[in-house]
Order: sequence, then structure tokens, then C-alpha cells
Amino acid sequence: MAKTTRCSTLPFLLIFAPVIFQLLAVTSAIGINYGTLGKLQPPQQVVDFIRTNTNFDSVKIYDANPNILRPLAGSNINVTIMVPNGNIPAMVNVANARQWVAANVLPFHKQIKFKYLCVGNEIFASNDNNLISNLVPAMQSLNKALKASGLEYIKVTTPHAYNISLNHNAPSQSRFREDVKDFFTKILEFHRQAKSPFMFNPYPFFTMDPNNVNYAIFGPANAVTDTNTKHTYNNLFDAMMDAIISTMNALGYGDVDMAIGETGWPTACDAPWCSPQNAARYNHNIIKRANVIGTPLMPNRHVDIFIFALFNEDGKPGPTCERNWGIFKPDFTPVYDVGVLKSGQSPRSSPSPRTSPSPRTSPSPSSSPSPWSSPSPSSPPSHNGKWCVAKQEATDEQLQANIDWVCSQGIDCKPISLDGVCFDNNNMKSRASYVMNAYYQSNKRTDDACNFSGTGMVTTTNPSTSTCNIPTEDTPGKSGKWCMAKEEATDEQLQANIDWVCSQGYDCHPISPGGICFDNNNMKTRSTFVMNAYYESKGYTEDACDFKGSGIVTTTSPSTSTCTIPAGNAQSKSGKWCMAKEEATDEQLQANIDWVCSQGIDCKPISPGGICFDNNKMWSRSSYVMNAYYESKGYTEDACDFNGSGIVSTINPSTPTCTFSSGAPAT
Repeated sequence: MAKTTRCSTLPFLLIFAPVIFQLLAVTSAIGINYGTLGKLQPPQQVVDFIRTNTNFDSVKIYDANPNILRPLAGSNINVTIMVPNGNIPAMVNVANARQWVAANVLPFHKQIKFKYLCVGNEIFASNDNNLISNLVPAMQSLNKALKASGLEYIKVTTPHAYNISLNHNAPSQSRFREDVKDFFTKILEFHRQAKSPFMFNPYPFFTMDPNNVNYAIFGPANAVTDTNTKHTYNNLFDAMMDAIISTMNALGYGDVDMAIGETGWPTACDAPWCSPQNAARYNHNIIKRANVIGTPLMPNRHVDIFIFALFNEDGKPGPTCERNWGIFKPDFTPVYDVGVLKSGQSPRSSPSPRTSPSPRTSPSPSSSPSPWSSPSPSSPPSHNGKWCVAKQEATDEQLQANIDWVCSQGIDCKPISLDGVCFDNNNMKSRASYVMNAYYQSNKRTDDACNFSGTGMVTTTNPSTSTCNIPTEDTPGKSGKWCMAKEEATDEQLQANIDWVCSQGYDCHPISPGGICFDNNNMKTRSTFVMNAYYESKGYTEDACDFKGSGIVTTTSPSTSTCTIPAGNAQSKSGKWCMAKEEATDEQLQANIDWVCSQGIDCKPISPGGICFDNNKMWSRSSYVMNAYYESKGYTEDACDFNGSGIVSTINPSTPTCTFSSGAPAT
């Protein structure tokens, strides 16, 4: 999988046993696993490639990353998302599960064809008793949360590691070990009740006899006969599949659907059987089984299959094998031809992703809005009600490239997504102007930050529409008012408000478990946060705080000690920054980064490829997140202490590539 060591010995979960089974045909799909541990193209380009260049109609990702989900909106691709392993214990609480769904699924469900919600990945193989014991309860809670939101068509499952031995047992004699039988019985009972598939990851690569590689890759090999059923197996994959159905049948769950979460073959490793030729032969035969699995015990059964993986991921640690499961290289060039490119697509040429205004393709500072190039000294920041908008003559291709690039820089692009408040019937100029202005405002409103290869222009005429407020630091209407939940509002009303606001494209992560505004699941605090976010985005109009009579406008800040709810004229912004002390150790600073990022602060800018990664310079990266936390807490001295490793400064620590936010203009 994408985030766990794949090229290692997995635990033996199965030992072989019996069943003959057939199911009526159902719609099946051939899917691909999209891992992200490498230097890959931006998600928009990846989704465009999958949609226009390949035959894959399903994608599985290893989290619910909104930067990947946004490009998938409207793509008609079936999407499987995942709750990370570490979130499983919190998901046991139904309220937490509903918040996870509200933050990660509801904003996209009208535009994305969600198919499966995976709860963790290969949990039993983790040997973490806390995760194992909470897995089924978490699945049950998430299933309830989806139903409560009207999303019962999204099926809850969890992928299991699978490593079996053919040395002593035939497929029809497969059985779960006694020490895991109760665990898998509970899993299968859940699937029966939820009408969701039992998902597992069969890899013949890990179970094969090194002296009989052909049997594992569907090559010419001596057939193996099951002495119990007299069925003959010409390849290891079919035997593994029949072992699974035999095991399920032995427990009385042969009627439960099945899905393959991962399977594949690496093209390079420390053994001769890793090659593009072997990978092509293996995956070609897997693709042939996407419609009918066609094994001796399941001749007519359909099983959804996700091949591992879309790309080679050069960022994965471990042996060579770990980085070489991809069908494609990160530049979209095929590692080998397995027949997944659409007719007319050359297997030897990379696609033509949308041109990006990235500084990497436009070295001149005057022709790119690149944060890697310093603004001209003759263009000082201006604070006189200015906006950056798209030029009338800019083409849709140029504007889409601007959108793709800005969204890849950590700017929040949810408002221009389908059903976002600034989607504007997919008006390209409106959508591009929104994100171009967001980038321009975040970069001190220098003229260079609005160049966008000649497609942007600065204006003093407010481009906001009735539905989309495009901000500037001097936007009128920010008057120290907040929208909050009324005291008499019921929890049901407030939960409905949360669900609705989160479905409109607003960032609800701060009120999710672990978010800075979760506030021990205090319903009023959580609903007030999102209601105010909606109110603020609508220009502070009274109607935007009505919420069917459950909201009220106040001039008293509803912020708590842990959750700052913003208004336009917060007086605590004073041109100060929190930065790391020079004498602080790397260990202290890394601890600061880890803690701040765990509090719901956006840490994308300091990740590899982020605008504040700064060659992995620890001082710069830690100062950025420490300052973000300090700002979120209203610039109080205590919020910059960090166990003595932080200091408040009136000297702007921003670099030419990384702007540190402060409440007042730098002088």
C-alpha cells in the first residue's frame, strides 16, 4: 500500500479450506491505487491523466485529501477514500464519525461518485491491539454516520493483508486460524449487515515458490490439482481467491461480497523475478479478471479489483521493491504497456498535462507569480482596496493552468469547487480570479504576484459577485460581528447546520476530532464555528446567519480559549511574529512542528514541495507553524512560548519564498 512497507513478510492470516459458490453478475470495475509518496505531478494533472488517457474507472486513495478530491469532482470516476489508521479509536464515537463524514465526505458527495470508505489499512497486520479492538466498532459508527447523512450507498469496508501458503493445504481446505477466527467472524458479520464487501490484498509475489515464478505470474507452469475438489489451478492468484471464498464459506459467510484492495507486481527488486515483463504479464491477467473472476470455485462471480499502483513512488523507504510497483512513472510515461491506455494513446509518450504558470517553467520573475522569485523592489505592497483578476483576453487554458498552480501552493480552493460559494456555474474567469486574488493577497499584493504569465491584472474595482465575496485586506463589512448558535437551539438543529455548511465546501477540519475547535465535542462551539464561517463568506449579511432561526448575530466574540472564531476587525493583530529562537535545537523544533500540525494548523506549506519547505531548513519550517499557531491564538505571549523555544519579534521573518502572516502590514 501507499504508506506501509509492502516489500516485507506479512503475517499468515489464512490456512486453506472448502466451498463451491456462484453469485449473480453485478457491475464490476477495474481500479487503481493512487499513492502519493513521491515527486508526483499535481493532483489535477493526475486526475486528468486517469480520466482522459486510461481505462481505469475507479481510484483508491489512502486518506481523504481534499487536494485530490477536488480534481475528482465531476470526473465520473468511482472513488474510494480511507480513514487513516490513527483515527480509528476516535471513530468509535458516533459523533466523531459524523464529524469526519461532515468534514471529508459531505463537501464532495454531490460531485464525486464515492464507492467505498475504507477504515484503516491492514489493521490486523499492524499488531496494534488498540486499533484491532476498535476496528469493528469504528466501522459500525462510520456506517451509521453515512446513513444519517443520506450516504448509505457508500459502503464501509477495511482492507486486510493476505499471505497464504500452498505447501500443505489445497484451496478448498482453507480455514482461518483459530486465534483470528472470532475477529474475522465479526468483520464478516458487519459486512453482511452493511451489505459491503470483504476487502483483502492478495499478492502472489509474497506467497510464491521462488522456484516456480511462472505459476505466480500466469506463465507456463505445471498445474496444481486440489485433491479434494479435483479442480486444477494454472496460477497462484486463482488458488488464493478460491482459498478466500472457501474460508468465508466455512464460517457461513459465503454470501458476502468480495473486493481486492491491492494486487500487483514490482518491476524492480533485489531478485531476478522483478521485471517490467513479469509485471506486465501479471497485471494483464488481473485486468482480464475484472469482469468475471473466473476461478474454479467462482466461475461467474464479479469482484472489484484495485491494482497497485498507479505510479512508482520514489519517496517510499525500504528496499528497492517498495519504490517500483507503478504502471507509470511520475511523468506519466509507462513503465510497461499493460493495455490500460485508451485507444490512440502512445505507450511511449507522456500526456499533455495543462500548462502550469509554475516558476519551474517560467524563470523570469516578471512573467510568473512564482513565490520562488523575489518581488521587484519598485513594487511595494499596497493596502488601498486592490484585487487581482483575470484579464478579459486570457484563454480558458491559461486560466485553468493558473487555478491548478495556485491550488497546488496550499491556497484553499474549496470555494471554487462544484457547489462552492464561488463556483459561479463553472465560470472560468470568476473561478480563476478568486484563486489568483487569494494568491495575490497572501503575497503582500505585489504586482508580480498578480502577473500569472501576463494573464492577471490589478484592479481597484471590487470583482465580488452576489454569491462570491472576493476579499482584500480593506474589504468593507468586516465590522466586529459574529454569527453564533442561539442558546435555545437544539443539538439536532445545530448538527443539521454543521452538516449543511460542511456540504457547501467549507473547511470543517477544525471542528473534527483533533481539530482546534472540536472543544470536547461541544455542539454549540462547533456549530458556531462553521455558521460564522458561512456568515463571513457571505459578507456578514443578516440572512446568512439565520439558519432557520437557530443563529444570531452578536458583537461579543464567541471565541474560546482553544478556538478563535474570526471577525474582520480583530484588534489583537499587531504586526508581531512568533519565531524559533536561534539556540533552539532541531529536536525541540521538530517537536514544535509535530505538535502544531496535530492541532489542526495547515502544515502543507512546510511539506516537501510547499512554498515554505525552504530546503528542509528546520528553523524556517518550525517558525512558520509556530507563527501560524500564535496567530490563531490571538497573538498572546503564551502562544509563542513553546517550552522556551519561541520568541515574539517585530522583525518580519518572511523570506522571498515564504510569507509569514501577521495582523498588521510590515514596515
